[in-house]
Amino acid sequence: MFTGIVTAIGEIVRCEPREKGLRLTIDSGALDLSDVGLGDSIAINGVCLTVVRLDGREFEVDVSQETIDCTTGLGAQGPVNLEKSLRLADRLGGHLVAGHVDGVGEVVAFDAVGENRRLVVRAPHELAKYIARKGSITVQGVSLTVNRIEGAEFEINLIPHTLEQTTLRHLVPGARVNLEVDLIARYVERMVESGGI
Repeated sequence: MFTGIVTAIGEIVRCEPREKGLRLTIDSGALDLSDVGLGDSIAINGVCLTVVRLDGREFEVDVSQETIDCTTGLGAQGPVNLEKSLRLADRLGGHLVAGHVDGVGEVVAFDAVGENRRLVVRAPHELAKYIARKGSITVQGVSLTVNRIEGAEFEINLIPHTLEQTTLRHLVPGARVNLEVDLIARYVERMVESGGI
């Protein structure tokens, strides 16, 4: 589990094709790897991946073809949002995030509003029912609060701190972003569908 509070911006420095996917080498940037071991989970742009190799400031992860097919931003070199998995004693500063991307959205608008930015994203139609005004959503691994929703488009206000500490500052209209809807909304839907069984 994660919180959606990005702790460092890293960089994918190598993408090596594998038989059924990719192996990524990631420069951890300011992420402290001293307590990370083989088999630990790190969220990369909101995707929970397993560390398979550590070497100084770099670590490697394997990405399956299925994960590549249902996410964006893992197949090329470039900056990525990083977060180590949550420990039970950690503060939950964002919201509960599984690191399982539900779909890929498209940036519709990214406008300056003073020092802030207004981000509008069009989610896949099937995810819209899980997105609520003042509810939580994860965009590129970042826990954010929805200010407005209309149809499948939702709007978020990004403050300067979020822009400085994440890769969201690089967004432009047309960019694709990983989305994870609120986990609680999915469980509520399941309970309603099953009649509370």
